[in-house]
Amino acid sequence: MLRIREYRRVESLEEAYELNQKKTNRIIGGGLWMKIGDRNLMTAIDLSGLGLDQISETEDEFVIGCMATLRDLEVHPGLNAYTDGAVKQSVCHIVGVQFRNCATVGGSIYGRFGFSDVLTLFAALDCYEFIHMNYDNDILVAVHIVKTPVKITYLSQRNTATDFPVIAVAVSEYNEKLHVSIGARPVRAETLTLDLSEKADMEHLVKKVQEQFSFGSNRRGSADYRRHIAGVLVKRACAANEQQEDRK
Repeated sequence: MLRIREYRRVESLEEAYELNQKKTNRIIGGGLWMKIGDRNLMTAIDLSGLGLDQISETEDEFVIGCMATLRDLEVHPGLNAYTDGAVKQSVCHIVGVQFRNCATVGGSIYGRFGFSDVLTLFAALDCYEFIHMNYDNDILVAVHIVKTPVKITYLSQRNTATDFPVIAVAVSEYNEKLHVSIGARPVRAETLTLDLSEKADMEHLVKKVQEQFSFGSNRRGSADYRRHIAGVLVKRACAANEQQEDRK
């Protein structure tokens, strides 16, 4: 059960930062994953009054505010045009529309959850580095995606349509490199960057990916099953990226 002693809807980032320096306080984001487990918070810090729920697009990048929802990602025309629908595919299976209208991008990214579809996708894009930073008391205000020309495909395997993924894969091509991101292994997503020439021998590429990433077992699937399905999805994603090239 989640127990909150005090709720504060802050009026500035400075106020939020000051409150967040105490270990017993927490930025709540959408507050959905926080409900899982047993914890006590002295102060829940709400950023919803700071206008951080917008997705803006410039000539060079997308800037996604931390309070933008997963539903905002799902229906954003610019992001989905840029990624050929990969953004939508990374979130459309997460529970349901009502849930995605509440869950925030900031909460999904900052949490760096092992099951995160969102983190798996963003790890394959040209984003400002965050995934390997230590957990601290700073506040993730926005996620920046550089508008580097990219081909990207997102795929996942689920036991049921709206369950957590058994394995999640994003494969992208930009800056003359192949980027393979695999999440739900069941630990958080990691990215392997390779030369584009590696695609010439697909069986070798799949074997290399399967050897480079570690896979574990839980009630959703075994390590061997995850390793095998990851290879299948990497192969399918590479083929889908080639079809993007043909459409262009």
